[in-house]
Amino acid sequence: MKKVICALMFLSVLVSCKKEQTPQPEIVLSTPEGTSTTEFSGEVLQQEIITFEGNITTFERALRAYRGKPILIDIWASWCSDCIKGMPKVHKLQEEFDLVYMFLSFDRSEDSWREGVKRYKTIGENFLIPESSRKQLFKKALEIDWIPRYILVDHTGKIAHFRAVEADDPKLIEKIKELIK
Repeated sequence: MKKVICALMFLSVLVSCKKEQTPQPEIVLSTPEGTSTTEFSGEVLQQEIITFEGNITTFERALRAYRGKPILIDIWASWCSDCIKGMPKVHKLQEEFDLVYMFLSFDRSEDSWREGVKRYKTIGENFLIPESSRKQLFKKALEIDWIPRYILVDHTGKIAHFRAVEADDPKLIEKIKELIK
């Protein structure tokens, strides 16, 4: 799919060089099965997630609830030893930076997720990614090859930093500082 998009873009550049056109607004494309590094795909946004209260919502609704504020998404699981080791770093970020902290869990059951939220004090907005979503879409579209995974979203809902596996990643911290100026 990416090759097709690149070929079409190359073709449009050739054609536009031959005749004068009025400038078109830039469109950020994301593949149907994936996410670009600046936007979540429609499929990811429509995926159902479970709130800590047990309600079902979509990832898009969860993000929209905090539009206008930067959001740090922490993708984790209570069974993940690296996630647990990283929680003190997340807590330090929470002390230092005024962001919305959204925790998306890959736990296998609601009970283990709820217990993990309490045990590891994931203070913020907590959601469970249902098993089917995790396997079919989130993991592939967000290129999740390791957890924990941190994604920073800006005030407009665009992805400001797509990939960090440590909460104290210098590039992630730099982007956070840029967003809260």
